[in-house]
Amino acid sequence: MNKILIAVILISSSLSILGVRIYKSVIFKQNVTGHLKRAGDANTVELAKEELAYVISYLDKNNIKEGYTSVLWKTPDEDISFWYRNIIASKAELDSLTNNSALEKTNVLMKLRETLIDEDEKLKVTVPTGLSVFPNNKIWAALTTFALLALISGIILLVPDEKGKGKSE
Repeated sequence: MNKILIAVILISSSLSILGVRIYKSVIFKQNVTGHLKRAGDANTVELAKEELAYVISYLDKNNIKEGYTSVLWKTPDEDISFWYRNIIASKAELDSLTNNSALEKTNVLMKLRETLIDEDEKLKVTVPTGLSVFPNNKIWAALTTFALLALISGIILLVPDEKGKGKSE
């Protein structure tokens, strides 16, 4: 088979896999992390409750309630159950606010922001790593590794070798 054809097949298959992975990440951001960020940024209890309700509905509909996103070993930051229960508890705390003072509501909103958003070097929504491809994290790890290797191999195949440069001997 022709080297160029093999390179095109490798590169196009890797770009397809990476494209689907990016698509899944965007869909997850649209339905979960974007709404969690908005809940954390909300200035009223009602807005925060709406955003959390949307996220909880999406997580329930897609059965994202328990498990780990890890591929090799389980670590606490990849525990979906803890993260999910934390969101449920935050929503319940917001629901319990009825005739509270503005100060109490503001304190709960500040606590919600601290729960949902990490402030390292930049603001980041607290979500277990790899949740956008859950429950198929192992498959996606293998596919992503294959895609990167195929992309590198395809690029190497396209680089002309010394024989192809037309040197006269």
